[in-house]
Amino acid sequence: MSATDLPGSVEETQKLLARGGYVADKALATTVHLALRMGRPLFLEGEPGTGKTEIAKVLAQELPRRLVRLQCYDGLDLSAAAYEWNHARQLMAIRLAEASGQAQDRAALERGIYAREFLQERPLLQALSPEGGPAVLLIDELDRADEPFEAFLLEILADFQLSVPEFGTIRAAVPPVVIITSNRTREVHDAIRRRCLYHWVDYPDAARERAILKIRAPGVPERLSAQVVAFVQRLRGGDYFKLPGVAETIDWAAALAALDARELEPAAVDETLGVLLKYQDDIAKLRGAEAARLVAEAKQAAA
Repeated sequence: MSATDLPGSVEETQKLLARGGYVADKALATTVHLALRMGRPLFLEGEPGTGKTEIAKVLAQELPRRLVRLQCYDGLDLSAAAYEWNHARQLMAIRLAEASGQAQDRAALERGIYAREFLQERPLLQALSPEGGPAVLLIDELDRADEPFEAFLLEILADFQLSVPEFGTIRAAVPPVVIITSNRTREVHDAIRRRCLYHWVDYPDAARERAILKIRAPGVPERLSAQVVAFVQRLRGGDYFKLPGVAETIDWAAALAALDARELEPAAVDETLGVLLKYQDDIAKLRGAEAARLVAEAKQAAA
């Protein structure tokens, strides 16, 4: 990736993110800018719903680059994440060679069936491939993958290459922009962290969350938007199993607007808590008197 493709300053990076609808504070914009200029992977950690994945999507859209996403999960292995040999095609090639009498040269046959054409690309290898142009590689929710899987990533994060024992080393002609996210359900190993620039993505403050709502839910009345943000900001200070992220704030504001609400009312809050909270114990704890109290405080703050 040439330097001329990239924003030239932190302010330009902040504007680039804003063009894609992402409201970033100065600290986050600085880290993203440094990752782009230095060609280093970016490791984003934080609570679910704080906008970590969205950064990769916006960068892919605005740079522009193709987005290659590896969604991590328990049991993820190299064949699903990086590459796999097409055994059916290899077997067919062997049978064709035998039928044509070319199977005597076993060494040549073995080299032939481990050619690039038989290699099935998975996300990690797709991101290194020149086809389609430079990429943004999103390794999403790395903490969900098994700890040994992290070792597979070290070569890519350090050298933007992947070694395939039967084939050789595949290097990226243009290194991808690499974004790794984690919800911190477990600690990611230091070997990964050392190869990346790091940023903790926290919940936004009230002013930034209002700005996000204005972009992401433009149909929500301004008064309702301010009250929703004030309510959610106070809610996050409580003792709940799973606090709402920005995505839930956006969904809740849009849901209230769809019900023609012009401002927060305790009854409407109680009826729509399933949009904001995702666990019954949290909903039961908030519904009723506690919700009414937060509505009153939110209205006073928004006023």
